[in-house]
Amino acid sequence: MTAPHPAISNAAAHPAEQSRDRPTALLASLLDAGADAPPFAVIRREHDATLDVLVGEVVDVDLLADIPLDGDEVLALVPFRQVRERGFEAHDDGAPIRCLVVRERAVLPVAEAIELLPRHPIAVDLDVDVSDEAYADIVRRVIQEEIGRGEGANFVIRREFVGEVDVPPSTAVLGWLRALLEHEQGAFWTFAVHTPGLAAVGATPERHVSSIDGLVSMNPISGTFRHDVLTEADAETSVDERLLAFLHDVKEREELVMVVDEELKMMSAVCPEGGRIRGPFLKRMSRLTHTEYLLEGHSDLDPREVLRRTMFAPTVTGSPMGNACSVIARHEPTARGYYAGVFARFTPTAAGYDVDAPILIRTAYLRDGRVSVPVGATLVRHSDPVGEVAETRAKAAGMLTALGAIPRADAAARPTAPGTAAPGTAAPSVGPNAAPDAGATATATATAVDPHAELLAARNDQLAAFWRSPQHAHEPRGRSALVIDANDDFTTMLAHQLRHLGLDVRLVPWHEAPDAASEDLVVFGPGPGDPRDAADPRIARLRELIAARLEADRPLLAVCLSHQVLSDLAGLELAPLPTPRQGVQLPIEVFGETAAIGFYNTFSALAPDGSTTRRLDLEVASDATTGVVHALRGRGVASVQGHLESVTSPDGLALLERLVDGVLAGAKV
Repeated sequence: MTAPHPAISNAAAHPAEQSRDRPTALLASLLDAGADAPPFAVIRREHDATLDVLVGEVVDVDLLADIPLDGDEVLALVPFRQVRERGFEAHDDGAPIRCLVVRERAVLPVAEAIELLPRHPIAVDLDVDVSDEAYADIVRRVIQEEIGRGEGANFVIRREFVGEVDVPPSTAVLGWLRALLEHEQGAFWTFAVHTPGLAAVGATPERHVSSIDGLVSMNPISGTFRHDVLTEADAETSVDERLLAFLHDVKEREELVMVVDEELKMMSAVCPEGGRIRGPFLKRMSRLTHTEYLLEGHSDLDPREVLRRTMFAPTVTGSPMGNACSVIARHEPTARGYYAGVFARFTPTAAGYDVDAPILIRTAYLRDGRVSVPVGATLVRHSDPVGEVAETRAKAAGMLTALGAIPRADAAARPTAPGTAAPGTAAPSVGPNAAPDAGATATATATAVDPHAELLAARNDQLAAFWRSPQHAHEPRGRSALVIDANDDFTTMLAHQLRHLGLDVRLVPWHEAPDAASEDLVVFGPGPGDPRDAADPRIARLRELIAARLEADRPLLAVCLSHQVLSDLAGLELAPLPTPRQGVQLPIEVFGETAAIGFYNTFSALAPDGSTTRRLDLEVASDATTGVVHALRGRGVASVQGHLESVTSPDGLALLERLVDGVLAGAKV
């Protein structure tokens, strides 16, 4: 399905000159110019019957804050290396933030544009830089060495299809754009951009972030259903039956929920009132169907700061974000360039600027005659290496077909998903809670008749209601809390929930946390890694801080990794789980009450249920069969292994309030 998106200001709102005498004249002039074409972008947004032709001048800048928002419309290609602005690791290829400052523009119907664009774009022979076998080996290593050692829940590793072409870049991308407009569907943006030394064309399915009149939206997409026949068994099964099996698939559902959690972290950092989720929806494209959610919140931040705080989408990196970037650097030997960055459109308004920024995926790049199509798969604990290889090829298929690397006849023979629109038209949106937009009629009709709408809606029964409804704060308690971030932005969601519960909250990274915090409550947050690794400065510092708080006999709450560190200080055994629990929801008993909670852990403390720890005299709540510790409690002390703040924790907020009330009262919860 396609999630609704806010409207973008129309042509009259832009100070750039409206083009020439006829809407088609500007596009025709670019075609006539060939190799001498000025910098331009051509963009069609989802559901629009028109596209925009934008011509201007190029300005390269180093930082997001330097993007020149001086009254003109600006398009900015933001490379992946920009995550370094958030302190994350990335191979540095020196790619600039390339800005197109718009001086001239035109709006014309898609059908007229297609007639003007080159009819027979040159075909390109492409090969992969990493073989299928080598990529499958990478998948295995990431599962074993990264997810299996607690470095995170999911990671996206890329491979590239590469080749060469000897026609002018402007001609090539406009020809390939025509093929995408004619044969791809369901894309959030379909676009071509041409600048000195760099051209690109794509049909990206996913908005990363937009901020329109203060409404911030993110659009996490994950879970991939391939329409093509993969096995002999598939050939004997209808597309409808295979789609139904996909919607029931645990791996695909968990994959989507994990990226929703990751983007809710970002929304909590950008929007004072947090984010609200809508969906899930189906997004149907020509060869793939994805599942997606829409996240919404309000912010008055500068759009460049919104972009900085949300770099980059977990659907193209993984989670937690900081560790995901480090894992990418370990397993991808070369820089990503603009892959997994964003193509941000800054539109001037009476109040300042709006921004609309899709993710740079399903995109081909052309530099010095070399064509590359990067693509990645999301690797989770359930991933099948052969299946992930197939997923990368399926994700690249639409772009490869437009480039002529897959014969059109072969592509046309592939089955499409039920409900798919005709080529060149908008695919209907399907799912609960679809808001009015350009496809509102199609959405309402599809939701009413689609047999999967009820199944999609039922997914929300297992999610936290807190993130699905307006979040009204409690009355202030007059109590303060310090939340310590241990390299996992889940703490932004945790801080948001604590504010909701009426606490005055301050959030600090672990290396800036004071030895003796003055706040009424200190919450030690989750993070990646092995809690037994005393050589890790982060683990060592958490031990020091928790020990100091215990020594001061001041209220504390520890979550996930910090719960494990507390367990170690209390004398409990720590060990890896037989199978990592990443994005897994479990019903657990916590001191007499059952709660459905989401888990993201590879390690666990072990002790009998109802026992008391050898040190610190803490009571244990654990699984009666396995001894895996769910929680600890003592006077003014509590800890929990699960992520109470996660969207996968429907009982998380209630348990958080219970724990907070107990430790602040100086009693057992």
